[in-house]
Amino acid sequence: MTRRIAICAAVLSALLIGVSTRCARRTFAQQNAAPPPLAGAAIARFAHGGNAAEVPSDFSGGLIFLPVRINDGQPSLFELDSTAAVSSISPNRAMELGVANVPSPVLNLTGLFLSLPSLPENDKSDFEPEVGRPYQGTLGADLFARVVVELDYARQTVRLLDPAGYEYSGAGKTFHLAFDGGMPVVQAKLKVAGKTLDGNFIVNTALAEPVLVSSHVAEAHHLSVSHVKTVAIADDLDATAEASEGRLTEFQIGPFTVESVLMEFSKGKLPGTGDPKVVGEIGGGMLRRFNLTFDYERQQIIFDPDSEFHADDNENMSGLSIIASGSNLKTFVVTQVRSGTPASEAGIQKGDEIAGVDEEPAADLSLVAVRDLFRQVGHSYKLLIERNGQAHTVTIRMRRLL
Repeated sequence: MTRRIAICAAVLSALLIGVSTRCARRTFAQQNAAPPPLAGAAIARFAHGGNAAEVPSDFSGGLIFLPVRINDGQPSLFELDSTAAVSSISPNRAMELGVANVPSPVLNLTGLFLSLPSLPENDKSDFEPEVGRPYQGTLGADLFARVVVELDYARQTVRLLDPAGYEYSGAGKTFHLAFDGGMPVVQAKLKVAGKTLDGNFIVNTALAEPVLVSSHVAEAHHLSVSHVKTVAIADDLDATAEASEGRLTEFQIGPFTVESVLMEFSKGKLPGTGDPKVVGEIGGGMLRRFNLTFDYERQQIIFDPDSEFHADDNENMSGLSIIASGSNLKTFVVTQVRSGTPASEAGIQKGDEIAGVDEEPAADLSLVAVRDLFRQVGHSYKLLIERNGQAHTVTIRMRRLL
């Protein structure tokens, strides 16, 4: 389960950019009611004089990755992050492509050319073990502010459109899009343990979890975590950074109500300015239920339910936290085993490596694929475990913990 990773800060062009590989949090100096100002003059131009581009994208583990060519070089996969102040690139990837500190880079997004004053480097060192894939770069507010962004989670495509003359004609519901510290927020409410929590939620495309609420905010709104059935969860890189996961009775955005949604109570603070009206975040686990349209120019966001709207939210039923390691990120290391869970009952220990699942070697799997297996209720798996140079086979059967 992809969890939030710690914040690292970088100062660039008078903007304070907080970089996180877990939920890509950002910290800003002030609250914005309007879309965030851009650092320099970012310019968007569509190929062949058109006004739209459809980008076949990689939707994986609740996150979205778009193919990007910098100055028509080799393609990279950049994470789409609605909370990032500016687009950026991994220092390693910049070196590989020979674009470190290149002036006025042009990003080619399969039919859209985005000209930027610069492309800063950000090193998300925890991204790879947490997400299980190389980190290459981020697409942030300088893209969202220049084009209308349509996310089709069901078809796994992203459409980028010229705001000039754009008019939505679908069956979705349009909401006012406000901004806190440059990050998009929408009004929503949740119900849990007989309580209702109503406020603004940050729309975070770089957060995998469905809904996240700070436990401090929950307590301030008289929503005690102790009144909710939860299981302890930990950051997969740091077993001491615990949070709790439980189920909402309902999560409601306008007329759309989703039942029995997973929610994380985090002990950390929410990103942004600390505005008390901002009570949580909405991530990919919730956004996947909609076709989603960001229209910064008109300060609106459109939710249109898709085929996944009524899909179940399944928790990690194994009791394991795992990360990817090794040069190819195909070594899956156990970082935590929670007591009283199928993993502990099977005798799996912290530090074990999962070398295979049901006769399929780890080299043929991905971190996301293994974590998805752990969300299949009632399924049993034979895990090949390597411990201290010796191989062991254990059987683990998934069962609901929430």
